Amino acid sequence: MKLFLIFMVSISAGVASADHLHSFLLGLYVSTLAVGSCYWLAFRSTRFPQLALVLLLCGFFAKIAVTVAGVTWGLSQDLISSPFIFSLSYLFFSIVATYVWFAYREKLMAKKDALLKAA
Repeated sequence: MKLFLIFMVSISAGVASADHLHSFLLGLYVSTLAVGSCYWLAFRSTRFPQLALVLLLCGFFAKIAVTVAGVTWGLSQDLISSPFIFSLSYLFFSIVATYVWFAYREKLMAKKDALLKAA
């Protein structure tokens, strides 16, 4: 049900911002790439728990760097025709991408726990 609701809100927002579709899609692409890079760096497994904070900071800075690079590229290519649509799209899809990544991680952890309990 949650995924259906996210899908319907995404489609509705895309239709509502049809005049500024490039801004909407750029917000989608930049936010998804930024959250993905942050997730990939922040949740790396390491033997040393002391590195957890360093990995979180690296993920945070990667997200900021991807966002700045994406916005700069979008402005240089004149893809952002409406900063308001871009910012709303970025905010919404950043929340959605974070939800999807954590749901995926939760499923992997549940599957790993089930395998450990079976063994």
